[in-house]
Amino acid sequence: MRLILAIFLPPVLFFTIGRPLAGLICLVLQLTLIGWVPAALWAVYALSQYKTDQRIKEALGHRG
Repeated sequence: MRLILAIFLPPVLFFTIGRPLAGLICLVLQLTLIGWVPAALWAVYALSQYKTDQRIKEALGHRG
């Protein structure tokens, strides 16, 4: 679901992963037609980083 948000509504994705400032910057970027593609790519990249961070936290949480 978040991948669909990252592609079609990039700023919303940043708000769902707890990065509101990045969401505002992405919204400004998305308002231009040329900026839509970089905004979507940035959101997909941020989503992959978020998932990686969650997996690391989960792995370290089970250790201790």
